[in-house]
Amino acid sequence: MGGYQSFGIIIPIFLTSFLILTLVSATHPLDPLTPFELTQVQTLVKKSHKNVTFHYVGLDDPPKSEVQSWLSSQNRPNNFINYPRRAFVIARTNSKSHVITIDLSNNSILNDKVYNGNGYPMLNNEEQTEASELPLKYAPFKASIAKRGLNISEVMCEAFTIGWYGEMNTKRVVAIMCYYIDGTVNFYMRPIDGVMATVDLDEMKIVDYRDRLIVPVPKGGGTDYRESKQNPPFDNGIKGVTILQAGGPSFTIVGNNVRWANWEFHLAFDMRVGPIISLASIYDHDKDKYRRVMYRGYISELFVPYQDLTEEWYFRTFLDAGEFGFGICAVPLQPSKDCPTNAVFLDGYYTTRDGTPAKTENVFCVFERYAGDIMWRHSETILPGDTGEVREDVTLVVRMVSTVANYDYIIDWEFKQTGSIKVTVSLSGILAVKASKYTHKDQTKDGEELYGTLVAENTIGTRHDHFVNFHLDLDIDGGANSFVKTHLKTKVVPNSDGIPPSLPRKSYWTVVNDVAKTESDAKIRVGSGETELTVVNPNKKTKMGNYIGYRLIPGSAVGPMLLEDDHEQIRGAYSNYNVWVTPYNNSEKWAGGLFVDQSHGDDNLAQWTLRDREIENKDIVLWYTLGFHHVPVQEDFPIMPTLSGAFELKPTNFFERNPVLKVNSLKPTNWVNCSA
Repeated sequence: MGGYQSFGIIIPIFLTSFLILTLVSATHPLDPLTPFELTQVQTLVKKSHKNVTFHYVGLDDPPKSEVQSWLSSQNRPNNFINYPRRAFVIARTNSKSHVITIDLSNNSILNDKVYNGNGYPMLNNEEQTEASELPLKYAPFKASIAKRGLNISEVMCEAFTIGWYGEMNTKRVVAIMCYYIDGTVNFYMRPIDGVMATVDLDEMKIVDYRDRLIVPVPKGGGTDYRESKQNPPFDNGIKGVTILQAGGPSFTIVGNNVRWANWEFHLAFDMRVGPIISLASIYDHDKDKYRRVMYRGYISELFVPYQDLTEEWYFRTFLDAGEFGFGICAVPLQPSKDCPTNAVFLDGYYTTRDGTPAKTENVFCVFERYAGDIMWRHSETILPGDTGEVREDVTLVVRMVSTVANYDYIIDWEFKQTGSIKVTVSLSGILAVKASKYTHKDQTKDGEELYGTLVAENTIGTRHDHFVNFHLDLDIDGGANSFVKTHLKTKVVPNSDGIPPSLPRKSYWTVVNDVAKTESDAKIRVGSGETELTVVNPNKKTKMGNYIGYRLIPGSAVGPMLLEDDHEQIRGAYSNYNVWVTPYNNSEKWAGGLFVDQSHGDDNLAQWTLRDREIENKDIVLWYTLGFHHVPVQEDFPIMPTLSGAFELKPTNFFERNPVLKVNSLKPTNWVNCSA
């Protein structure tokens, strides 16, 4: 679910037009907006609107053709192409949402349109904080706290988006639920259930309040997860571990461009989606050039529906990126803990409620990983002598952690020398729990629906899902690609098949390729293992005559269990299938739509694909959803051990041979004697 926090450092900046133009012309077309540009946006929008609040400010993605022209110009001396820089802005004023496009190069507003559709923009941190503090000064709430024998000074509250359940007209409101601290930082384990306030964010006042039942607040004992608060005995069986790269890292970072081994790519930060990987290309030694694999890749949405139907819970069906901002919720990474000692850190910038730029320090870390894994090996035991050959598997990782209220999402983009890109989503943090009268499972009635697991006294961990959708704009060695489903089929061996009847084999399996013609052909629920999914370039073949491509290796086969016409599932309909393929459209960036809060599901990936557009030999986008069903267990209390899921993009006839055949073994590194 979403929440509020602020790790940003506010950056006051005063600009001159000369400085703006100088900075704009010096950047990469896909670079995130600089603090100077964010301030420029703030100035222009505030000149046009009074009492305006900012909800999203990011790069207005330039057309691919402009980016390609700019890239081509880099290789031609004295032929540098200047390009326009534009910002995409969502703001609110007078209870109206505005979609604004700004020409940063000319310091002007290009478009400013009032949005009259369904849904509201992403919440900003400041309004969530302000709304969450209202109950603490609200007389009925203070009476409810007193009635429960609690101290109001130990209460803190949090804003929850409320979804949409068929209402024709809605207001921009959030539900406020509260917790009791009283000696622990793990307030999520101490909910004050049965009490809920509703706040109108535009008017910033409580418009509804309910106190329907009293449930014991779970005890604080045993909930604090901080190392300083643990009592002996401790688990000290592991000795210290460090990473040593005596010669420094093997990668370089220039601006937002990363180059390592045979890979190069562009890395940017976005306040809605977090890390954006662009222009990922791999060097082919045989062709002596970099070849494009992915134009752009990022998390487009996270759907987290809880499975509790009680009054304070049924609406908790969050779309975290579009409601709270996956990038806004990113936290500073801790050196040597979140990332190893050999990591390099990068900062990210976003916009606060009044448009002032803020910085999240150490929002990304980049590091080389070697954990003793093997890239390839073989021992020829039949031949005499030592014929064993092994190559160590060193990879490059780009990491970000987003703490969306109680949940911590660890996102790793891992680049392998083999040409694969592995993306891992790891979940940790705190369970969302509800208070209960029960202290032991034996107290429950047969067949009673708890909507979760009793993980501690008076504490039920509620069942829920996570559906993380990735926007993967693959450009496999060029823009025109096709999506191929390779079906693995069992074949029975007939006597007439040219195989002698005396053979004992009765069956074998073969493959049948099916090229998706339109969007409806490319909606896939993974799970059987009988279909391989590949994006190919139908205009290019290897010397052996195979179409070059990249294969999607999905993670676990997890899909939604809700009815497709249930309101929350309509909003999170991208999870109906694990895989979708659409023709490239610059306006189709986020699977949940542009205005997600209280959206009606009428502008999302599922709706876009109803047009059933052609996707064969086109510039296409692959959308992949990685899912998790979470049935809480006692080991998740009081803090969850990390649970991970992953998928991989793997070269498939992309190279003429094994691309890492000539990778040298790692050179021995002498340990530094730190005790000398």
